[in-house]
Amino acid sequence: MQWDSARRSNRDRTEATRADLIAAARKLFIEKSYAETGTPEIVAAAGVTRGALYHHFADKQALFAAVVEQEAAAVAAEIERASPPSLFPRDALVAGSDAYLAAMRAPGRARLLLLDGPAVLGRGAMDEIDNRHGNRSLREGLVAAMRSQSMARLPVEALTALLAAAFDRAALAIEVGASPEDYRTVLMALIDGLSPVPHPAPGPARTR
Repeated sequence: MQWDSARRSNRDRTEATRADLIAAARKLFIEKSYAETGTPEIVAAAGVTRGALYHHFADKQALFAAVVEQEAAAVAAEIERASPPSLFPRDALVAGSDAYLAAMRAPGRARLLLLDGPAVLGRGAMDEIDNRHGNRSLREGLVAAMRSQSMARLPVEALTALLAAAFDRAALAIEVGASPEDYRTVLMALIDGLSPVPHPAPGPARTR
C-alpha cells in the first residue's frame, strides 16, 4: 500500500514538473518567440532544474512540440464541446467553425500553431499534430454531413485539407485585425456551397 502511494506521489510530481515546464515555455514562446527564448529562462520560470528539463524533453524543440500539441488539443476540445453529435451535421459544422475561430483568438495561439509551429517543427510534423486534433474534428464533421446527404460527396482528405487551410488563413487575418464577421461570412458561404445541388427533373423529350 505504501509502495503504491509512493508511486502515485512520484508520478504526480513528474506530471506536475512536466506541466510547469510546458506552461512556462508557452508563456515565453508567446512573449518572446521560440527563437528568442533560451532554456535557462524556461527552467527559471518553471522553478525547476536544467536536469529536470532534459529528463522530460530531449531539447527545446521537443518542449516546443509539447506546447504546440497541448494548444492544438485545446482548440479541438473547444470545437468538440460546441458541436456535440446531437446537432444536425450542418449545424455542427457551423458551431465547430465558430468555436475554432473563437479558440484561435487566445493570445499568441495563432502564431504558435500557424506560424512558429510549421517553421520550427516542419510542415509534416505540424500536419501530424493537426490530424490528431483540429483536422480530425473537421474531417469527422464533414463525413457526418456527407452521410446525412446535407453535403455533396467529395474526396474527404482533400476537402479537409482545403477547408482547414481556409480556416487557418481566417484565423491569421483576424489575429492582425481583420473583421471576424467578414471572414465568418465567407467561411459559412464555403460550407453552404458544399450542399448538394439538386439537378432539374428531366423535361419531356424534344421532337423535331
